[in-house]
Amino acid sequence: MMGQRNQEASRGRAPAGTLVRWMVAIGSGLACSHAASAASLQLPQASLVPGGVLIAPLEGADDAAPLVTFEGKRAMVLRSDDRWVAIVGIPLSQAPGHIQVMVRSGNGPAKPVEFEVVNKQYTVQALKVAPGKVDLSAKALARVERETPRIHAALETFSSQPPTSLRLIQPVPGIRSSSFGLRRVFNNEPRNPHSGMDIAAPTGTAIKAAADGRVIETGDFFFNGNTVIVDHGEGLMTMYCHMSHIGVNTGQHVKAGDVLGKVGATGRVTGPHLHFGVVLNSVFVDPALFLPPAD
Repeated sequence: MMGQRNQEASRGRAPAGTLVRWMVAIGSGLACSHAASAASLQLPQASLVPGGVLIAPLEGADDAAPLVTFEGKRAMVLRSDDRWVAIVGIPLSQAPGHIQVMVRSGNGPAKPVEFEVVNKQYTVQALKVAPGKVDLSAKALARVERETPRIHAALETFSSQPPTSLRLIQPVPGIRSSSFGLRRVFNNEPRNPHSGMDIAAPTGTAIKAAADGRVIETGDFFFNGNTVIVDHGEGLMTMYCHMSHIGVNTGQHVKAGDVLGKVGATGRVTGPHLHFGVVLNSVFVDPALFLPPAD
């Protein structure tokens, strides 16, 4: 895939200097507003690494927002002063190197805009364990295969309403782990990297919505346990897992700070905590980029 993308980039590469003009990352303190709303938004921290966030100003000042896609998925576009700004999630699986987003204004053709993703060395844990502790039974595997499309369908959501905030509140008080991107290798077999932030909290602690939004999925899943997914608009979603109790229903609108449920240890976990995930354009990104500094 990377070779194919590089070949496409070489055929449709933007003119020299376009990368510098269009893709300069904007600092996290920039105020930003959608064309249909006067409310100002603080942007997340920019981080051009796998699992990070690209924040890129786009050329032109058209009234209509340009269409921005990355890896075929629509990305968030918001208004900042006299220009549009793309906020794009970079998947954890993204190889470092030269990649591109596609930008289409009005009825014109889509144009590639280039940027560089740099490497980030996430922690790797190599563990030797009994096979029965990591290999799923046929029954469990069948359950996971039934549940996975349902979760993916929720994470593919792209609603047109822009988010009210891109700076999120911490859903529960507690120590944030640095486990985002952690990859465990069991018996020399690598597993998927950890796609969220674990926050230590005792069972029964209230879990609060990180921003205004609409509940688009709830359920009890094999790996995630009792889970809530909230859509905040334009591809931004938050995911709350391992709850002992779910206190909201699908379709319910919530405000930042509303209680979604309680901390627990449901699903495939060893103890109570909140697994908190943040999604942009259908990929999980580092939640720390959206939260205020830890105390």
